[in-house]
Amino acid sequence: MTPLAEILARRIAQTGPISLADYMSECLLHPRHGYYTTRDPLGAAGDFITAPEISQMFGELLGLCLAQSWLDQGAPAPFVLAEPGPGRGTLMADILRATRGVPGFHAAMRVHLVEASPTLRAAQRHALAGTEVRWCQGIAELPEAPLWLVANEFFDALPIRQFTRAGDGWRETLVGLREGALTLGLSAPAPLAGLAHRLGDTVEGDVVETCPAAGPIVTEIARRLVAHGGAAVVIDYGDWHSRGDTFQALEAHRAVDPLARPGKADLTAHVDFEALAEAARAAGATPSRMIAQGPLLARLGIGPRAEALAAKLGGAELDSHIAAFERLTSPDKMGTLFKALALAPSPQTLPPGFDA
Repeated sequence: MTPLAEILARRIAQTGPISLADYMSECLLHPRHGYYTTRDPLGAAGDFITAPEISQMFGELLGLCLAQSWLDQGAPAPFVLAEPGPGRGTLMADILRATRGVPGFHAAMRVHLVEASPTLRAAQRHALAGTEVRWCQGIAELPEAPLWLVANEFFDALPIRQFTRAGDGWRETLVGLREGALTLGLSAPAPLAGLAHRLGDTVEGDVVETCPAAGPIVTEIARRLVAHGGAAVVIDYGDWHSRGDTFQALEAHRAVDPLARPGKADLTAHVDFEALAEAARAAGATPSRMIAQGPLLARLGIGPRAEALAAKLGGAELDSHIAAFERLTSPDKMGTLFKALALAPSPQTLPPGFDA
């Protein structure tokens, strides 16, 4: 049993079962034993690899997408260039390299990273050496200014609650104890006002997941876009409508039991893009249509960019480059599993690659 498992077991024994949201929060962000507070989880030596770690093309194309959006909105200066959950800083480094030639972009930008992990902040500081960067704990700490934001695999790590349809009510998935070990169970069924709208499209036994933190974060981003201008691009795995059990754990690039080693594995769930879009719209912003990652990258020009890079490569480097292209874009890999959504002040200000 890990140290965090012992802490959680004592807590549950004293106060009763906890929600998946509480469990995820402790596992990911516990100040001493949390997954993100104690390690760099990325890369071959970590537990998972994100798109920016696979190929520079991903960050380059998103960077140029944001820069064109900035130009389309009149190149306001100064503006905030922000990324929540920036990992090692690889994506932001690629964005900055790709936009170096955009007139006025670097002079006007103020780079802000939303990051709670001291370990990852150190990695970001190294990756972005030579660039003035400011770190903050949350979106609300960003300056009030035009905002261009990119969030890649950020929302999937936010804690979720999970409910199973039971008649006209719902049973919540809880983490409890059985013979001293952590175990999953269900609460007694009860009506839930927040899921009343899902009674019409679910049946007995269907699972629906909600992310309590996602709505307020999107609301805050949308408020800033409406007030000051800008755009946000969200890329993550998930779909338009939440249905089914997507709670999962990864350790050493393998799926593992989410309860087996608390604090040692990454815990995630699929993102409900419909919920993000509704939160943005309620705050007055315009969400784009959801688009799969492969088609979005194609619209942004990954084909010609891949060919240009390939012309300079040979042998194993070329093979690796082709494999990276396939992994990012192929329907049977990340091309359809990952989706994208853009937010902007109006339909006319959506960034390139996105439709209203």
